[in-house]
Amino acid sequence: MKKTRIPNQGIFAGLFSAIVASLCCITPVLALFSGATGIAATFSWIEPYRPILIGLTFSILGFAWYRLTKPLPQNSNCVCGDDKPKFIQSKTFLFLVTIFAGFMLAFPYYSHLFYPNSNIEKQVFYVSERNVGELNYSIQGMTCAGCEAHIEHEVNQLEGILEVNADYGTSRTFVKYDKGTVTPDEIKTAIGKTGYKIME
Repeated sequence: MKKTRIPNQGIFAGLFSAIVASLCCITPVLALFSGATGIAATFSWIEPYRPILIGLTFSILGFAWYRLTKPLPQNSNCVCGDDKPKFIQSKTFLFLVTIFAGFMLAFPYYSHLFYPNSNIEKQVFYVSERNVGELNYSIQGMTCAGCEAHIEHEVNQLEGILEVNADYGTSRTFVKYDKGTVTPDEIKTAIGKTGYKIME
């Protein structure tokens, strides 16, 4: 019994929607590696549409699997012969695309692994308690753990940063710093370099 072949457009549409769904989290990592940190928040507008794109990806790939595994009716007059389908129309290719799409959709959950842990590399130094300043910023554009890691990485590049914690759930970033070494303006500038906006 012959099986139908998968339409290539369906596979690539599923792959495309999976990549677009995670673009808001992929961009900060690409920005880190390229050095163009200001583009990090470029695709943060996609985040509200992420559930729709995930659903679209599952629908398209599910339909492709259905088409591939559904046998043709017994009385089907197929003139195509027993020729082997091209790799791009094979079950192996669809399997690889499905796995890749899964990795793309899960990207927000492991994107922070791409950022170096700046806290480990920083030297520990003593700062008088009266010289310790604290800032709590409201940040617009953070959508996942990758966004948090991007802000934390950039702020930790400054001398005199004692602690920095970004939280996309609350859209806030807390910074503890040495007043004698770094200023609030320098910290604001570092956050601004990432492309995320500080809400006043």
